[in-house]
Amino acid sequence: MPDPSSWLNETATATAEGGHVRTDDEVLSTTLASPLAPHCTGLTPSQLLAAAFASCLHHAAVEAAGGITDEAHTVQVRAEAKLGRDDDGRYRADVHASIASAGLSRQQLAQLVEHADRLWPFSSGDGSRHRLTVTPAENGRH
Repeated sequence: MPDPSSWLNETATATAEGGHVRTDDEVLSTTLASPLAPHCTGLTPSQLLAAAFASCLHHAAVEAAGGITDEAHTVQVRAEAKLGRDDDGRYRADVHASIASAGLSRQQLAQLVEHADRLWPFSSGDGSRHRLTVTPAENGRH
């Protein structure tokens, strides 16, 4: 576990309930699709995963592009996420992302992609860096 002083000062909190998800600062607030009410419209888990990966990888790619080009504002990340089920019923995610940036040579783009992929704890080459801890909330408290 990293030294606590190395953690960024930014903590995000979101709540999903009643067919809705929102961040505590209300910057993101949207309806969710529900397995209990298939007729409801809203974002699916796959869409949320794709958006989250695209957002995080875009952040990393823009950071990485700053050392390669002054055209970092042209960085575009496209993420595609799909969920599957294992034989025991557990979900698994398959995410594919691509990074583009105008004006870069193939070599520069490859360098950008490699650097961006290493920045986040969910890189394509290291599945052991994925960790999720799920615990029940205390009654009435978040």
